[in-house]
Amino acid sequence: MKAQKQTQTQLNELLENGGIGKLMLKYSVPCIISLLVGALYNIVDQIFIANADYLGSYGNAANTVVFPLTVIALAAAVMIGDGCCAFVSLSLGKNESEKANKSVGNSLVLTVISGIILCFIYLTLASPIITLFGGTVNAETFTLSKEYFLWISIGIPFYMFGQAVNPIIRADGSPKFAMVSTVLGAIINIILDPVFIFLFKWGMTGAAVATVLGQIATAVSALIYLFNTKTVKIRKSDFALSKKIILKTLSLGITSFLSQISMVAAMAAINNMIRKYGAADEIFSQEQYAQIPMAVVGIVMKFFQIVISIVVGMAAGCIPIAGYNMGAGLNERVKRLFTRLLISEAAVGAAALFTAELFPKALISIFGAADESVYYTDFAIKSFRIYLCMIIFACVNKACFIFLQAMGKAAQSTALSMLREIVFGVSFALILPVFWGLDGVLYSMPASDILTFVIAVFLIVKTYGELNKNQLYKPSPHLCS
Repeated sequence: MKAQKQTQTQLNELLENGGIGKLMLKYSVPCIISLLVGALYNIVDQIFIANADYLGSYGNAANTVVFPLTVIALAAAVMIGDGCCAFVSLSLGKNESEKANKSVGNSLVLTVISGIILCFIYLTLASPIITLFGGTVNAETFTLSKEYFLWISIGIPFYMFGQAVNPIIRADGSPKFAMVSTVLGAIINIILDPVFIFLFKWGMTGAAVATVLGQIATAVSALIYLFNTKTVKIRKSDFALSKKIILKTLSLGITSFLSQISMVAAMAAINNMIRKYGAADEIFSQEQYAQIPMAVVGIVMKFFQIVISIVVGMAAGCIPIAGYNMGAGLNERVKRLFTRLLISEAAVGAAALFTAELFPKALISIFGAADESVYYTDFAIKSFRIYLCMIIFACVNKACFIFLQAMGKAAQSTALSMLREIVFGVSFALILPVFWGLDGVLYSMPASDILTFVIAVFLIVKTYGELNKNQLYKPSPHLCS
C-alpha cells in the first residue's frame, strides 16, 4: 500500500508539474498507436479481402456493411472506458482514490455484461441487422456479410473488454502497456489474415477468425494488467455496482459513445442511400457493378478512420492530463494543453487533406479490386476528393468534443457531438442525395463538418474565457515547457 501511494504521488507530481509538450507525447503517442492498431483490425481485413481474387469488391462491400456493427460495440466500450479514465483522473486530482477504485471495478462489470448482451443480440438478429445496414445491395454481398458477421459477433465480448480496459490502463499511468496490449492483437490478426484467406481459402470466415483471435489476445493481456495496477487498487467490494458511480462514469464517457454511435447512424443512412441511389444510377444499377459504390465509400471511410484514430488518440491521450489539472484548479495548464492540441489536430487534418486530394489512386490501390472496372477507379477518386475535402474541420471538431469531455463539460461535449453526427450527419446524408444522387451522399460529410466547425469555434472561445476567469495560480517549474 505504501509503494502504491508513492507511485500515485509521483504520477500526480508529473501531471501537475511536467512539461505540457512532454506529457502530450507520453500519453498521446501510445494512445494514437493503440487506436491506429485497433482501426487496423477492420482495415487489414479489408485489404486482404480485396486482394483475394475470389472475394474482390463483393468482399469489400460486405466488410463495409459489417463495419458499423463493430463500431456499435466500440461505442459501448469507449463510453465505459473513457468515462472511467476521466473519472479516475478527476478523482486523483482531488485526492479521492477510493472513488477512482470504485469506478474501475464498476466499469469492468458493466463491460462484461454489455459485451455478452450485444453478442446475443447480434447472433439472434443477424439477417435483419445486415439488411438495415445496406447488405441487400446484391445477393453475393449479403451472403458474404452474414459469413463475416457471424464470427465477428462471437468475438464482441473480447473486443469490448480490451477496448474498455485500454483507457483505464492509461489512467493508471501505463500508456505504453495499453499500446503494447493493442499492438499484440493486431500483429496476430495481420499474421493470420493471409494464412486463413490465401492459404486455407477460408474467405470472409478466415478474415473474421483472425480478427477475433487478435481481440482475445488483447483482452487477455488487459486482464493480466488488472492484477498489477499502479495507482488504482481494485478490491472485491469495488465490483458491487453503485448507481452514483455508474452514472458519473457514464456521463463522462457519453460523448465518446455518442461520437461513435451517431457515426453508426450516419453510416447506416449513407449505406442505404448508396443502395437506393446506386440502383437509380445508369452504371451502378447493373448487377455486376451494384456493389462498387458501397465498397468504395467503405474504403474512403477506412482512410478517414485512420486519420480520426490519430486525432482521437491525441485528444484522448490528453484526458488524464486535462482531468487532473482541472481537478487541481490549474486552468492555465489546461489552456496551454488545449491550444497545443488544437494546433496539432489542424496539422494532422492538413496532411490528410493533402494526401487524399493529390494521391487518391495510390490510396485506392492499397485496397485492390480496382482492376475489376474503370467505374470503380473513377468513382473512388471522386469519392476521396469530395468526401474528405473538409477533413481539417473534422479533426478540430473531434478535438473539441473530447477535450470538453476531459474538462468535465459532458453536456456541451455531448450536444456538439450529437449535432455533428445526428442532426447534420444523418440529415444531410438523407436530404442531399434527393437533389444530387450519389454525389449528394459524398457532399454530406463536408457539409456537416463546416456547420459543426462554426459552432465549435464559439465553444472554444467560450472555454478559453472560462479558463482565464477561473484560474487558480500555482507556480510550476515547467509552466513554459
